[in-house]
Amino acid sequence: MNRKLELQIGMIGLDTSHCEAFTEIIQDHSHPYHVPGGRVTVAYPGGSPDFPLSATRVGTITHALQERFGVRIADSIAEVAEQADAILLTSVDGRIHLQQFAAVASFGKPVFIDKPLAVSFAEALRIFELARRHRVPVMSCSSLRFADGLVNAMQRQENGPITGAYCFGPMPLQPALPGLFWYGIHTVEMLFAVLGKDCVNATAVSSEEGDVITGLWADGRLGVIRGDRTWNKAFGAVIHHRDTVQFIDVQADVKPYYACLIEHVMRFFHSGQSPVDRMETLAIMRFIEAANESRQTGRTVML
Repeated sequence: MNRKLELQIGMIGLDTSHCEAFTEIIQDHSHPYHVPGGRVTVAYPGGSPDFPLSATRVGTITHALQERFGVRIADSIAEVAEQADAILLTSVDGRIHLQQFAAVASFGKPVFIDKPLAVSFAEALRIFELARRHRVPVMSCSSLRFADGLVNAMQRQENGPITGAYCFGPMPLQPALPGLFWYGIHTVEMLFAVLGKDCVNATAVSSEEGDVITGLWADGRLGVIRGDRTWNKAFGAVIHHRDTVQFIDVQADVKPYYACLIEHVMRFFHSGQSPVDRMETLAIMRFIEAANESRQTGRTVML
């Protein structure tokens, strides 16, 4: 547990819009959803030359963090880890998360790894093994799991047990990050937030316009995600109970879901306790792998 009132936060990977969004809500005390408890003070640009969405943005975002928020730009990942109390690993390219985490793990600082944790179950497992060896608190998830509408729906005890769920959202593809690891992870994260970690198989139906993926949970419940590639940006969910159904329009939330995420991340930085269980994060990684395989083969894949 870190008892500092205001932590110095380091950021690694300045190639996603999350960098400015996260920093603004942490730094700007006048922001309607300002999250106190820390300040982004140092950052390492990073970037992936072979990933256009990274390479074309890293310069602009680096400049914005310097000019808008007074963030000092470091020459190395190690320099960030040395000077920070906690680390936001925001690199948009999940392929390099294991390598970057390995470079900071020995410093023992709590690390939030933005989605996706990795681009394979094996790499995700390796990250958690490194964290255990160095006793480093690690948290990784999509912001959608903390969207107000979804969380409030799950907390309505009067509706009784949840018997199933259907989650939907945009699912564009990126060659560098296979299948659902790029954007599909958002709807997967919502589904696992609702149903838990005990999914046993995944079956996908895929077309040019999108994917429908069904998961079977160990207790017999079914969960479904629908990913849209026509770039319909709406996220939402349908939660089934024995006697009723809840419809959740995440887009209708007044509070941005990234603000909800940063509230949880800041508490994690101070406490060292992740609100997302390690086994659930690993189950999400394995579900995505299985769904990707099913997209290619058309068969049900066991987790």
